[in-house]
Amino acid sequence: MSHPAGRVLAMLELLQSHHRLTGVELADRLRVDERTVRRYAATLVDLGIPVTAERGRYGGYRLRPGYKLPPLMLTDDEAVAVLLGLVAAERLGLGTEEPATATALAKIRRVLPAPLAERLAAVQDHLGFTLRRADPALRPATGTLLTLGAAARQRRRVTLDYRSWRGEPSRRQLDPYGLVFHAGRWYVTGYDHLRDEVRTFRLDRIGAVSTGPETFAVPDDFDPVAQVTRSLAGVPYAHSVEVLLETDLVAARRRVPPSVGELTEVADGVLLRTRAEQLDGMAQLLAGLGWPFTVLRPDALRDAVRAHATRLAGWADRPGPAPPSG
Repeated sequence: MSHPAGRVLAMLELLQSHHRLTGVELADRLRVDERTVRRYAATLVDLGIPVTAERGRYGGYRLRPGYKLPPLMLTDDEAVAVLLGLVAAERLGLGTEEPATATALAKIRRVLPAPLAERLAAVQDHLGFTLRRADPALRPATGTLLTLGAAARQRRRVTLDYRSWRGEPSRRQLDPYGLVFHAGRWYVTGYDHLRDEVRTFRLDRIGAVSTGPETFAVPDDFDPVAQVTRSLAGVPYAHSVEVLLETDLVAARRRVPPSVGELTEVADGVLLRTRAEQLDGMAQLLAGLGWPFTVLRPDALRDAVRAHATRLAGWADRPGPAPPSG
């Protein structure tokens, strides 16, 4: 919350939540000096918000008694969209390390009309998810996300400290082409000057990051999402897999997410290229697609498919329960 406007709004939030706060208390909570607190109070008054300053031993700042911000003017559809967006973001990990969702929801409820706030609370209290909650440890620092987003928009090079999956530290100069959220993790992809190639980095492994004066141009038709999924698919695994699917590209993309592998339209169907740690899992995936397919490599995948078919046949031949007697 380094931007002055953010601190002014934070001061308003504090004054709404407390009957009275001294200049020292506000300065401590906002991490500014008392003179800056006086300036923020004057800004709020200029905006039409009645902040009063009381002098003396028991003085301080407070909002005029009885003053409340007007209700947030949202339609029912808009309010539901905001609440569900916040709840889903928390569940998916589409946020930063700061626990901001609960406080944001509380602020929204406080300024909503009471009947609508109660109905939204009922939805949230009885909402279940089939998705597993994302690991909070994978969330990036707020400053890291905002700095990289601004640098990508302004096309300015950044310097960052990075920790590899092995824990090895390095310092990189990166031209950030774009940010991608994928499978519960944040990534930045761009040109890495240390390796002289386009690379992908996880934001939760980035330490200090700073923006420099150098600018860059993004290559024509560069797709950050495609680049990230390709780079993740290229992570070393035990087996390189190529399978020809007898379907079209549109149907294949509906059933095979980018995280699974790369899909390419060819004359006889769609070529799936991926890597797998366990071939039995790949055999189950192929069988579940429901299309004819041809294993191009590795040959061991053919054995895994046969073994899976044998298991299915064995389960199909199991006798059902005996009918009740009498």
